[in-house]
Formats: sequence, structure tokens, C-alpha cells
Amino acid sequence: MSTQNTEAPPTAAAERERSARIAKVQASKLTKSFRRRKETVQVLHSIDLDIADGELLVLLGPSGCGKTTLLRCLVGLERPDGGRVELAGKTVVDTDTRTFVQPNRRDVAMVFQNYALWPHMDVARNVAYPLKSRGLKDLLRSGRVEEVLKLVQCDHLADRYPPELSGGQQQRVSLARALASNPGLLLLDEPLSNLDALLRIELRAQLRSLHRQLNFTGVYVTHDQEEALALGTRVAVMREGRIEQIGDPEEVYRRPTTAYVADFLGARNRLEVNVDDLGNAKFAGRTLQGLFRPGVPGSYTLLFRDQDLALRGVGSGDGPAGRAWLSGGTVREVLPGGNHNEHVVRVGDVQFWVGVPASAGRFTPATDVEMGIDPEHTLCYDADGNLVEGWTHGA
Repeated sequence: MSTQNTEAPPTAAAERERSARIAKVQASKLTKSFRRRKETVQVLHSIDLDIADGELLVLLGPSGCGKTTLLRCLVGLERPDGGRVELAGKTVVDTDTRTFVQPNRRDVAMVFQNYALWPHMDVARNVAYPLKSRGLKDLLRSGRVEEVLKLVQCDHLADRYPPELSGGQQQRVSLARALASNPGLLLLDEPLSNLDALLRIELRAQLRSLHRQLNFTGVYVTHDQEEALALGTRVAVMREGRIEQIGDPEEVYRRPTTAYVADFLGARNRLEVNVDDLGNAKFAGRTLQGLFRPGVPGSYTLLFRDQDLALRGVGSGDGPAGRAWLSGGTVREVLPGGNHNEHVVRVGDVQFWVGVPASAGRFTPATDVEMGIDPEHTLCYDADGNLVEGWTHGA
């Protein structure tokens, strides 16, 4: 894929690297609300955030969680109701002192979802526009426009106009325009969401390469978990105007600290169980053994990703070792795919999605099956939705 503001513990190497850098962006107690009809909707709730020099932070979350509003507060397109923002040590927002620096006076650039290119200007003039508007004549004379167009592999398009370009080409030009002035902070608001799937992967790889090459400081907004994990040096998962978890992408994916984060990062299969002192987990009149260790009684929520579950025929005894097998499942539907066939399985009144490797074949609808749960790839949460450690036999 709780409103706690929980940060996954970084690795020692990552912590040393971050501590050696100067914070490029600092936001504290940032709040923002909007008036909608007769009610006030709180969009940001006291956000605290720091971004190190050279870091690409990805804000990840569903529509309406506040990620774009936070981005717009950083760039100056929205005025926060409360809080403080510093960019490279300069205060650009402080509601206590009524400080608010306009966007054109902040050392920032933004890449929009809809490209936002001037249709009456050719590519070269679009890229040169921020340099001219800021009076950066030295960069113009030094060939900066040609340099950034070459960086994004669009130097051959310099004399074309935006309507003559594909969506991918327009987004590359938009990125070149943002990079042209060497901004202290680059903000990207779902820049790849309008592109087709294969082009998104291609530009994702190019953007990652550019970040490694230029080491710019950036904030990237997306609702796509794969995009977030591929691009971010850190990922902040947002929920209802708060940061639910922030940390290294791999750590956030492997160890989501709340059930909300786990679900958003792909662990959509949910099993509610009651566990006795012996470690027997009861679910819908069934008993699941070999999963919980003795001595951890209580109510728990288990979450699994599709590919971490397995299926076998009833009584076959086949399937991967080291799993706890849940009986009483029936295949309701099969969605053939490339590498995996997605099986929709019903156990009692709960529906599961199980990704079976295509090489293993697929079960037909109405087949009775057993579902295998791998403790090493199962996420366990308590009644408050917080991650539980040390609940399995091998812990």
C-alpha cells in the first residue's frame, strides 16, 4: 500500500548520511483549512517536516489526504493558517510574525501534472522563460537552455511548439524548464499521472537518474506506491492531513507501522483473529494453528499482500513449507495475468486476493482450496492498528 506521526527507524548508515547534511526545508506546526459551503475543512494538521539537502522526499497518499496542499504551502501557492516554513535557512512563512514570501521570491520551481507549457512559445523559449523572468542573463548566455534540454533528451525539439509534442515530451520539457534556474527546491505534483504505463516507467527511471546526477532537493507528490518506492530517498505516507509514517522506502514497505500504511502499500488482504494463550487463532469458526506463538492472547488484524499467500487443493498436502494453512476457501474468480494469475478466494464471509505464479497454473472458479499463510511475510496489528512485533514462533 491511527493518526500517529510515526517514523520508521532509519539504518545507521542512512542516519549518518542525513545528519551530515544541512536541512534544506523545515516546516513546523503547519496547518491549513478551507471553507467549503458552510463548513470549515481542516486539510493539514500541525505538520512537522524536515528535508535534507539533496534529498528527494515523496509524499504518498490517496486523494484528499493533504499531500498537494502541503506542496502548495511550500511553494507559496497556498497561505497556511498556522506554522512556519524555512527554505535554506530563510523564513518564507511565519504566521506568528505574518511573514509570507511570494512564490516568485522563493528559490523554488514546480513541475505540474498538466505540463503548464506556453502553447505560443517554442520549446526553447518555454525553457528560457524562468531565466528571463528572474533576470538570470548569465545562465541564458552560458547555454543553460540547451544544457537542460539535453539532460532530458529533448534538445532536438527546441524549435517545436507544445501542441506538436507527445505527452512524454511535454513533461520532459516541463522538467527542463523547472531545472533551468538551478532552483534550491524542486516540487513535482504527480508529474507522470497523465502518461501511459510504459512511458511512466521510462520517465520514472530518467527522473531517478537525473536526481542521482544533479543531487537536487525535491518534494514529489504521488498516489502511486510503486512510483514512491522507486523515486524517494524517503517516503512520507499521509492520512487525513497528517504524516502517518515517514522513512526509508524499503523500511516503510517492509515494516509499515500502522495498518493504514500497510493497506495503502498493497497489503489489502485482511484477517481478523482472536488468539488464545496457546497461540491458536480463531477466525469465523475455524482454528488456525502454527502461526502465533503461545503467550500472546488477544484480538489481532493480520494483513497480507497478494503474492505472499499460496493456494493448494483440499487435502493435497502440496504447497510451500513453513506455512499455516486455512481451510474452507472457495475460488470465486480468476483474473489471468502475465507473471501471476489473480485468484479471488472466499473464506466464510471474507474475500481474499491471491497471486499465484503463472508457472504453477491456476485453479478454476468454484474449486475448494486451502490458503497458505507465511508468517515471515505476514503483518500483524493490534486493536489500535499499530504494528505488533514478536508474535510468531520464529520471533
